[in-house]
Amino acid sequence: MPFKDYYDLAKPGLVYGNIVTVVAGFLLGVRVSSASVNGAVLAATIAGIFLVMASGCVFNNYIDRDIDARMARTKDRALVTGRVSGRAALVYGAALGVAGFGILLFYTNLAAAGAALVGFFFYVVMYSLWWKRRSPFGTVVGSVAGAVPPVVGYAAAAGRIDLAAALLFLIMVLWQMPHFYAIGIRRFGDYAAAGVPILPVAKGIPATKTRMLLYIIAFTVAAPLLTAFGYLGAWYAVTALILGAAWLALCLRGFRAAAGAAADALWARRMFFFSLFVMVALFGAIAVGAAFGV
Repeated sequence: MPFKDYYDLAKPGLVYGNIVTVVAGFLLGVRVSSASVNGAVLAATIAGIFLVMASGCVFNNYIDRDIDARMARTKDRALVTGRVSGRAALVYGAALGVAGFGILLFYTNLAAAGAALVGFFFYVVMYSLWWKRRSPFGTVVGSVAGAVPPVVGYAAAAGRIDLAAALLFLIMVLWQMPHFYAIGIRRFGDYAAAGVPILPVAKGIPATKTRMLLYIIAFTVAAPLLTAFGYLGAWYAVTALILGAAWLALCLRGFRAAAGAAADALWARRMFFFSLFVMVALFGAIAVGAAFGV
């Protein structure tokens, strides 16, 4: 059983993608609480939430192995092919989770560990075990888990969950929905074949595009609230508005695209990659704004 199979079970791309959100949340927590940056606590926060996320991803892979077998892009995963046994995956996932929660409890604080536990529960139980297979709103439930990493970073530094943490959570939820829907349109055939009732499959691509537009508008309104409530400066708000406007413009192009699955998939691919840019740039701006007071 090669190391790479176990490594891939933890979905490292998803885990690494949250580095900037955790660090940004931590730096904002430092700024709001008027504390100083503690490098050891930051390192423990990153290590702890990464292990918790990796644990959740392993359990998600275990739960989804029947679905993955019916999807072209996932049919060769280790749990589907049998390169890793179900029992080994469960032990591996549990070990990652125990290590992650242990680090957060002993080296950060209860608020950070509690936030991580909420995210883990929503991802593994509410999303993977239940909503993903039964409702087109499963992505909404899953977004709760995806919005937790910056909150964990914030709580680790500030020692509490407050309005600033709630705004980070809201921004991340609103960002995730168009991101997830872009994946759903891009991989429409896979999800339809697997019987997963994501919104594009259940309600159609035009309805999904409309939802994406509404979420991006809401994101563009919500992101500058960190400045409106005095947590960050005007530079951050300007950056957030520019990113939101650019994302909105790209979304509107989807309504003018030529009809057909190929055109929709191409537009969705662009939306997917641009959403990643928006996330990195926005949380980078939060980190810079928190660190330098701009």
